[in-house]
Amino acid sequence: MSFTATALIIYAIFSSGFGRLPRAAIRAPEPLPAPVPVQVPVPVQPPAAGSVAVPRPAETVAVVADGFWLTYLPGGLVRTGGDGTGARFASAAGGFVEAQVTRGTVAADLARFLSRIKVRDARATTVRGRPAVAGRHPAGGRLIAWLERPGTGMSIRVSDSLGGELLALAASVRAPVGD
Repeated sequence: MSFTATALIIYAIFSSGFGRLPRAAIRAPEPLPAPVPVQVPVPVQPPAAGSVAVPRPAETVAVVADGFWLTYLPGGLVRTGGDGTGARFASAAGGFVEAQVTRGTVAADLARFLSRIKVRDARATTVRGRPAVAGRHPAGGRLIAWLERPGTGMSIRVSDSLGGELLALAASVRAPVGD
């Protein structure tokens, strides 16, 4: 009986609000801005027979090798080469992007992988949370290299004119899960 009486008293005290600090007046949040309508690109009609060919827009997805692909590729680049481990994209203006996938024991750890890649003015950075090294390539251009996972390394080299696109290209790399 005394236990029930004590429990009821405690319940009554706490449910009454006794001992609680008064609530501060909270301002209502500002209304969200009106959504901006998304512009859908209008499909381009193929040129009529006998007309001048119009260059097609740049690819947005480009396969590099073995299921590795770039989801971003700067405009004006077309694939000019590659093999089962990499790809090269170039533009008429002289810009280029080279992406290379390295597999096996040479990419077992980052130090071993980077010992095979020559990078001048190297500085540490990250690519999607993975440690990476960026710098200048001895043959010209900018380079970034990282381990996608132990046993699989990735490097991207761009011309000096596309140096500002290097990190965006590296961030756009997608790889198969569990390869």
